[in-house]
Amino acid sequence: MCELLAMSANTPTDLCFSFTGLTRRGGQTGPHKDGWGVAFYEGKGVRAFHDADASASSRIAEVVQTHPIKSEVAICHIRQANVGDICLANTHPFMRELWGRYWVFAHNGQLSGFRSNPGFYEPVGTTDSEALFCDILNHLRTHCDRNTGTDEIIDRLVRLSVAYASQGVFNLLLSNGDWLFTYCTTKMASITRRAPFGPARLKDADVTVDFESETTPNDIVSVIVTEPLTTDEKWDVYQPGEWRLWRKGEVIRSGVATA
Repeated sequence: MCELLAMSANTPTDLCFSFTGLTRRGGQTGPHKDGWGVAFYEGKGVRAFHDADASASSRIAEVVQTHPIKSEVAICHIRQANVGDICLANTHPFMRELWGRYWVFAHNGQLSGFRSNPGFYEPVGTTDSEALFCDILNHLRTHCDRNTGTDEIIDRLVRLSVAYASQGVFNLLLSNGDWLFTYCTTKMASITRRAPFGPARLKDADVTVDFESETTPNDIVSVIVTEPLTTDEKWDVYQPGEWRLWRKGEVIRSGVATA
């Protein structure tokens, strides 16, 4: 299994803080030592970093932790390999272009033996996760176009998620830079930080930050993870089958859909 982290409407401080906590689980406080990756949306562009080594000891991860990147959506993944070799091609998040936008995907779980239907998008690596991503995009490319409304796209993503979840564990993060879609079958939790901000302490590192001194009253930051990152905040735990659509730090649609 792997662990996921997504952020919507980030401040650089919150991003570095949460990323630091997650990377400690990649070979130090957790077993997820088989590679990691992170993608930050900056406008329509994406700044992405990947490493096949453990995040807890990665020099690239050190750079990301200390670099003040401001991004409205960020997706991060640390891997414990169960399908596919440990190599750069198999590290999440995966990215493809569709309708003039970069789509970024990360998955926690396992669908043994899954093969994507033939289509325009093909996996580069050998993970079931990348095959799932290609299957999703091939479905959207076949049944929708660039003028299809967000509601219809999300309805299709929910139906696809339910179908995939019936075959195994399927915890999903997917974004096109405008919105972030999340679906949970087993483990996922979120927290939304807004004024009045307070301090928070990481569970996996001796790090505390006072967000009040690092934010403005108008900031809204949401963090979505596999397991809560802090010890002194109340996290909202997803139900099995629960999905949420995020934009600019807020949930704009949600529901529970199971097979």
